[in-house]
Amino acid sequence: MLFENRKEAGKQLAQKLGSYAGREDVLCVGLARGGVIVAASVSEALNVPLDVAIVRKVGAPDNPELALGAISDEGEGVFNEELIAMLGISKDYIRKEVEKQRELVRQRKALYMGDKESLPFEGKVVILIDDGIATGASIKVAIEAIRIKMPEKIVLAVPVAPHDALREISLLVDEVVCLHAPTSFGAVGAFYREFSQVTDEDVMKLISKK
Repeated sequence: MLFENRKEAGKQLAQKLGSYAGREDVLCVGLARGGVIVAASVSEALNVPLDVAIVRKVGAPDNPELALGAISDEGEGVFNEELIAMLGISKDYIRKEVEKQRELVRQRKALYMGDKESLPFEGKVVILIDDGIATGASIKVAIEAIRIKMPEKIVLAVPVAPHDALREISLLVDEVVCLHAPTSFGAVGAFYREFSQVTDEDVMKLISKK
């Protein structure tokens, strides 16, 4: 299965989410950055509000691209304890890096939202959307952050995800909508004809319209 681009993938997801259209208790939350493009398309089709979730990687000392875990502005985050122990990384390093990345999450959210306040999640049906799942670490963190805000229901909606990862993550949410879940999986971008880099400006434009 090949999607034309993120916007088109969002339109296809919206067709599977039709029962949520026009409901006042429903909102879409896009995982920044790429997931916001998909979520904006779903939000427009369903005529429900759009918000953004931001997750940051916690990198290893001297190798920031090596992910030890991931955090959002809420919750404890998700960490690879086995890797942390193997590398002998101290709790003090993790604590300081978490504080640093959490502050960057807050700054990024302020940039995206501007004067707009985040939408209340309590008692709502939150449709969490990304452009695809690879390892699932970022989605797990986003789910944790949303759960803290006491929604009525969390629906995970993604165009594509590995079968095994999706099965694991489905245990963390109330409903899953996935258009394609292959057993053989490479990069998310391989399932799109057009998968260009999404900028902060792209996200800001979409959020400002809602």
